[in-house]
Amino acid sequence: MVRSLVKSGAVVDGFTIGECLHSGGMATLWSVTRPDIDRPVLMKVPRVSEGEDPAAIVSFEMEQMILPKLSGPHVPTCFAAGDFATQAYVVIERIPGETLYQRLSELPLPYEEVRGLVAKIATALADLHRQHVIHHDIKPSSIMFRSSGEAVLIDYGLSCHKHLPDLLQEEFRLPYGTAPYMAPERMMGTRSDPRSDLFSLGVLLYFFTTGVRPFGETETLRGMRRRLWRDPYPPRQLKPDYPPWLQEIVLRCLEIEPVWRYPTASQLAFDLTHPDQVKLTARSEKVKRDPITTVWRRRFNRGLVQPESRSDVAVQLASSPIVAVAIDTSEGTEELSTALRVTVQRILATLPAARLACVNVLKLGRITIDRTLDEEGNNKHIDRMVALKHWATPLKLDASRLTVHVLEAIDPAAAIVEFAEVNQVDHIIIGARRDSVLRTLLGSVSAKVAAEANCTVTVVRPPRLAARGVDDEDDGPAKAASEA
Repeated sequence: MVRSLVKSGAVVDGFTIGECLHSGGMATLWSVTRPDIDRPVLMKVPRVSEGEDPAAIVSFEMEQMILPKLSGPHVPTCFAAGDFATQAYVVIERIPGETLYQRLSELPLPYEEVRGLVAKIATALADLHRQHVIHHDIKPSSIMFRSSGEAVLIDYGLSCHKHLPDLLQEEFRLPYGTAPYMAPERMMGTRSDPRSDLFSLGVLLYFFTTGVRPFGETETLRGMRRRLWRDPYPPRQLKPDYPPWLQEIVLRCLEIEPVWRYPTASQLAFDLTHPDQVKLTARSEKVKRDPITTVWRRRFNRGLVQPESRSDVAVQLASSPIVAVAIDTSEGTEELSTALRVTVQRILATLPAARLACVNVLKLGRITIDRTLDEEGNNKHIDRMVALKHWATPLKLDASRLTVHVLEAIDPAAAIVEFAEVNQVDHIIIGARRDSVLRTLLGSVSAKVAAEANCTVTVVRPPRLAARGVDDEDDGPAKAASEA
């Protein structure tokens, strides 16, 4: 991708750029206009300059995929999206007013006011979940309210859609989110449970009624993992006048195990709307945290977080196998690229429900300082992502069946093998190139992948090399894998 085209006065895809309204850690917001849009709109542009986190690029791609599929009063309307090949952006409606973040200086708020606010947010969450999306970043700065009163959920960079690839889950091992609001199961890699959003909403409800976050401000992974076994102080210990029905709701949302939380956001909204009908349990009477014996039992009982249904995963794998093709966008020959594409087409023809993951590894130096921009100022991560999409264009796959992944690693083969293991890839397709002194000394990538991957591996050779009888770099275990 070239340098950013977005600046005041510029015109991008028919949108006239106005002033920069906000500059955040992962994106900037600009006021824009277009003749055919008769309401205020914003252009959100990702940060792609030197040193920016690659996760920001991936999360922006998630937002580009998810926003156009959403509708209704609880989400911002999406008008357009720009491709990374030219200028990445999304244009959404500009909702008047401020986020809940601006009210933090007023905390704690009156119980009745918070009850009404959170009931509206729960209603918005219920609508979002019905559209197959889990937000995964519910916090004050991602919530706004329309003049008509409906809550609006913004910022979908960390979200996942049931019917779309979850790029953050596939490419990164650490959980991404806002630490004080993150649900315990997120520490275990679970992103498919909508009850994670209810936990985050419980944190917000606790915070806005007590003025204290239930798990503090810790940002370390070690600190966040404590919530897998440690419950928060009951609100009544902080505020003796805390209503029992409200504590019942708060502590139910903050249950460590998702199965003990509200099953749906709709039921949570109902309880907040009808506090007199809340069924009180021992939660409502607590004034102390759970005893240390209970905490230790949780900590050393690995059955704490309920695993996802294995039968569902098995059915998904059987009906939708995952095929990964490793593509070298920097050194691969056109003959090899074509051979890879032909092989992929043949395999997908027999698996009409298969997912295809196009993978490239941006090799890092062991002792050098790697730059994210090339000599022309282009972001290397984005350039390769665009190249992968270009490679896959002739396959004419539906967007829901195709994903592209640029991995950053010192060892490309190890990165491909790890990607396959973490993402339950069923079949790896990888190309083999001519022999070279370097590959003879260090070992080829395709040979190592074929030897170490725990799934089927097909090694593809350019037809012209095979026709000339040229020995390939992979006449060992890789050749055996390609013939298996």
